[in-house]
Amino acid sequence: MYDYLNDNPSFFSRPVDYVNDPGIIAQNENVVSINATLQIDLTGACNSEHLLGHQYSASGGQLDFVRGAYASKGGRSVITTRSTAANDTISRIVPRLEGPVTTPRTDTHWIVTEFGSVNLKGLSSTERALRIIELAHPNFRQQLRVDAKKMHLI
Repeated sequence: MYDYLNDNPSFFSRPVDYVNDPGIIAQNENVVSINATLQIDLTGACNSEHLLGHQYSASGGQLDFVRGAYASKGGRSVITTRSTAANDTISRIVPRLEGPVTTPRTDTHWIVTEFGSVNLKGLSSTERALRIIELAHPNFRQQLRVDAKKMHLI
C-alpha cells in the first residue's frame, strides 16, 4: 500500500496542523462538518471527550472543523448525539456539562438528535434552552425545564 501511495498524484497528504486549520477549511465552499458528542447542555456547549470518569475521545480537531465549516461560504457545522444513553435511563441533554467543553456554546451551530434539529446561531439564551429541550427524550424534558428555570434560562 505504501508503494502505491508513494509519489502517486491521486493522493495528497498534509500534517494535522494544516488539515485542521479553520482558515484552510474555510477556503472550501459548502463545508459540512459533522461531529458526535457525549453531552450537550442547555446553552449549547458540547462535551465530546470525557464522561463519568471515562475518557472516550480527545477533541480530535472537532472545534477546528466546527469553526472552519461555519466560516466556509455556504458551510455549516452539525453536532449529533442520541438523546439518551444506558437504555434511555440517562439524558445526554443536561443542564450543565459533566466534563470538558469541547465545543463552546458560542461556536455550536446545528444540533441534531433523533427528536429533531436546531440551528442555534442568533438565538437568545432562552430560545436556545427551549429549543435544546425539544431535542431531549420526552422522559427528561420536564426536569430539564425545571432545571432551566432554576438556572434563569427560561
